[in-house]
Amino acid sequence: MSADTPSPLTTRIFPWISLAARAILGVALIWAGSLKIGDLAQSVVAVKAYEFPIPDGLETFLGNALPIVEILLGLVILAGLASRWTALLGAVMMVVYIAAIISAWARGLSIDCGCFTPGGFLDANQKTQYGLDIARDCGLIVCATWLIIFPVSRFSLDSWIHPSHPKEL
Repeated sequence: MSADTPSPLTTRIFPWISLAARAILGVALIWAGSLKIGDLAQSVVAVKAYEFPIPDGLETFLGNALPIVEILLGLVILAGLASRWTALLGAVMMVVYIAAIISAWARGLSIDCGCFTPGGFLDANQKTQYGLDIARDCGLIVCATWLIIFPVSRFSLDSWIHPSHPKEL
C-alpha cells in the first residue's frame, strides 16, 4: 500500500465511527432543544439564572433562540450536511455551555444548567450537577472533534451532494 492509498481503517471503520459521532451529537442537540422548545418562557428563566451582566433583552433573545438553534443544528448534523462546519459549531456551543457552567459554579450559584431540563434556580434541598454537566458536554466535544477531523461518514448528505467525497463501501 502506497502513502497515497487510504488504509482500510480510514475507509471502512472511521466512516462508521463518524456516523456514531454524528448521531450522538445530533440527537443530543435535538433532544436538548426539544425539551425546551415547548416552554420558551422557562428557557428564558434558565438563561437568566446564570446572572450574567447582559441586558434583559439579550437574555430573552437567547432563551428563545437557543432551543431553535439546537434543534436546527442537531438536524443538520444528524443529516450529515456540511459535517465539518456543523460539528465545529456544535463544539463551539459546547465550549460556551461549559464556560457558563464553570462560571455559575465558581460564583457559587445553585442552578440547574437547563441543558436537558427546564433549568433555573434549584431549591435548597436540590444539589447541583455541574461536574456531570461538564463531563457530558466534554463527551459531546469529543464527538464534534472527531467529526471535524474525520467528517466523512456513512449515510450522510455530504457524500450524496459532493461526489468528490469517498464513496461508501
